[in-house]
Amino acid sequence: MARVLIIGGGVAGTATALALHKAGHDVTVYEAHPDTAEDIGAFLTLASNGMRALAQLDAARAVTAVGFPLRTMRLLDDRGTETAHVPLGEADDALLRYRCLRRGQLNAALQREAVRRGIDLRHGARLVSVAAHPDGVTAHFHDGSSAGGDLLVGADGLNSAVRRAVAPDVLPRYAGQRVFYGYSPFAPGEDTGHITMVRGTTAAFGYAVAPAGDTYWFARVTGEPLPAGAARGPWRDRLVELLRRDATPAADIVAAGALMATDATDLPLGTRWRAGRTLLIGDAAHAASPATGQGASMALEDAVVLAKSLRDMPGIETALSVYETIRRPRAEHNVMVSGRISRGTHALSRTAGGPGPRPHEDVLVRQLDWDTDIRAALDGADGAD
Repeated sequence: MARVLIIGGGVAGTATALALHKAGHDVTVYEAHPDTAEDIGAFLTLASNGMRALAQLDAARAVTAVGFPLRTMRLLDDRGTETAHVPLGEADDALLRYRCLRRGQLNAALQREAVRRGIDLRHGARLVSVAAHPDGVTAHFHDGSSAGGDLLVGADGLNSAVRRAVAPDVLPRYAGQRVFYGYSPFAPGEDTGHITMVRGTTAAFGYAVAPAGDTYWFARVTGEPLPAGAARGPWRDRLVELLRRDATPAADIVAAGALMATDATDLPLGTRWRAGRTLLIGDAAHAASPATGQGASMALEDAVVLAKSLRDMPGIETALSVYETIRRPRAEHNVMVSGRISRGTHALSRTAGGPGPRPHEDVLVRQLDWDTDIRAALDGADGAD
């Protein structure tokens, strides 16, 4: 049994805590935010691969208690004409269906499940520095406290404090698009249960109608990075003006509600993931632009593969090496594809850049299956996407 310190109580960190606890390790999660932060952040979509990972952690039902399922994807052109309507992922399996939910809802659901299982989750613990030792690592926090462990997992997101200790020269980079998102009381007369992607002339737009009747939406607009402090600036009118150029519901959806704005960013390929007993996972290691919608699902995959690697391999160093061998090709493929879409250097698929068929899906299934030894997942790891 290893003593593991997890920095970050978001999706990646809490899922990793659930996975390592299931594997028999002693885990403590340190979250800088003072509470569960249920209202923080945009909505996200968990794909079938992310839901499969949750199922291996016995946490799928905790997550399906919030948000709503998505069974199909519609594609509209700039005239509002439907050009495709296709099933999403493993829609026939209730636990593996795509799910649309607010990021804060997902965080809170995972944290509640972690607390229910007796995992120590400490809020208001902001990391200041990491000190490495031959057989372990110590985390120092802003209140003067410290904690030691056999392994420290940095799951603290795009602007990771842990990454400063592992790869201090690596910074997030702009991926070529401004990203807007919001929740609107205007619903374009559609049923719930599907997401609509609009291939517009000025923006990539997507929306889903929730069972309560409100609409979750996002827009990606190519251009220069947002000015500093622009997250809640006068962007709604400008975005509506752009969207009015097309004959789609997008402009009316945006005009009816508030929005938030951010830049699409990612991390360079080849970013260092580990140093000694310190490991980066999730967005801290392989943040991608939001174009493929796979960020949270990739973090959930990370959690399962890390726990299995530590469970099945002899020693922490070997386990971390195996984890990186398995995860890096798949995670960096997602960063590359998503970045190409955002930067306009990769043609969109007929489903507007959504997850396409995976020719080696059986490899991913072996990697995530809790009862399969991680060594069985090493064969074909390079082609797991």
